[in-house]
Amino acid sequence: MKTVREHAKELMKGYCKVCPVCNGKACTGEVPGMGGLGTASSFKNNVTALANIKLNMRTIHEFSEPDTSVNIMGMKLDIPVLAAPIGGVSFNMGGKIEEADYISAKLKACAAKGIIGCTGDGVPEFIYQSGFNAIEELGGHGIPFIKPWEEAELHMKLEKADQTGAKIIGMDIDAAGLITLRKMGRPVTPKPISKLRDIIESVNADFILKGIMTPDEAKMAIDAGAKGIVVSNHGGRVLDSCPGTAEVLQAISEAVAGQCCIMVDGGVRTGIDVLKMLALGADAVMIGRPFSIATMGGLQEGAEKYIDQLKSEFTQAMVLTGTEKADSVAPTALYF
Repeated sequence: MKTVREHAKELMKGYCKVCPVCNGKACTGEVPGMGGLGTASSFKNNVTALANIKLNMRTIHEFSEPDTSVNIMGMKLDIPVLAAPIGGVSFNMGGKIEEADYISAKLKACAAKGIIGCTGDGVPEFIYQSGFNAIEELGGHGIPFIKPWEEAELHMKLEKADQTGAKIIGMDIDAAGLITLRKMGRPVTPKPISKLRDIIESVNADFILKGIMTPDEAKMAIDAGAKGIVVSNHGGRVLDSCPGTAEVLQAISEAVAGQCCIMVDGGVRTGIDVLKMLALGADAVMIGRPFSIATMGGLQEGAEKYIDQLKSEFTQAMVLTGTEKADSVAPTALYF
């Protein structure tokens, strides 16, 4: 991974510094790029919120090989991790690798390691089309995410996403205020619950709404027909002064647990972070920037190495907290 990260740093110069700790401090306000909007407080809060959570060590038990797998939304994952929908290599990552090569490598790595990758949306057309092509190439093994566009563009992309064979489609509703799209003059807007219901009913796949930060909107997402939600502030790239996702996850989980699949992103870097999020009530996590860095630095092999690292860290954390199964991480794994 050291070699992968060094190569990524060279390729992403001016867009991402590949810091030893990816916390938003060195890339404050660098949007486009991999940074956070404004003061990057939301990006930083994601990382800080997770760092402030502590684990209870428990080593009086009889297992040494925990079950790291989970089943979510009809999928079995070897570890409870999905590669988040990050695209726009030419705008956010330096453009030294083609969009199609980047997204294909990321999704293939996920498939090879028993997890699943998500594809992003954006302008120009090759960003989302590269993702659709990669999912179709893998026989539908991937989750395409569509941004909350206006009517014609939205329905065109939803129809194309349907045609990839993907069993799950997502919408990152938190992208409604994304500065990069606003600069391009593209109509991306918030959607009322009635409109979301119509959108979800129009596709032949289960639906995920990404960008939930409050219990009431989690309930609204379920009322609209979402089978899954992602607790997310879009990586701190749309609104300054948001709390970290780890700060709001538990309340959201308590409000809707069992009614839909609960995922979360934001500041997750290691297998230990994954365990913390599961103990707070998530069923699985999405990881964004680290997957992009690993893929840029080593394409499929780089992303696979990162997944291997995550699994190793996650397994060790499970053993040392007395957590035998990833699908039943207890809140008692955390120290309050």
